[in-house]
Amino acid sequence: MSNANVQHQHIDIHSAHASKVGFDAAVTILQHWGCKTEAITNILRVNRSSYFAYKSGKKAFILDKDQLTRISYILNIHAALRQFFTNPENIYGYMSMINHNPYFEGRKPLEIIEAGDFGALHEVYNRVDQLRSGGWA
Repeated sequence: MSNANVQHQHIDIHSAHASKVGFDAAVTILQHWGCKTEAITNILRVNRSSYFAYKSGKKAFILDKDQLTRISYILNIHAALRQFFTNPENIYGYMSMINHNPYFEGRKPLEIIEAGDFGALHEVYNRVDQLRSGGWA
């Protein structure tokens, strides 16, 4: 197939549709990791009432840049785990496993990010992403 036959579609990341798709994907991943509602709302920086309204699909919403970046980190952590592991137990269980590598120091990656600190989410993403290139996280 030549490049001339490939169609590119512009996605408006500032649309309600993009926000809904990203939010739903991130929530599904976080739930598979074992996150409870409070941790999900902290990680995504969404208040509890908005979380339930967004989840129900009854309210259109547009996420801000910080929230979209948080979703991006969650999706990319998940992609790195899927690339590194082949079994669902590790793909979804890694974030709840005690990790003794540097930075984690015996903590679970999930317990580091569940308070919602952006810097912690960024650092956990960086460490997990290193798995793709043969590094250790």
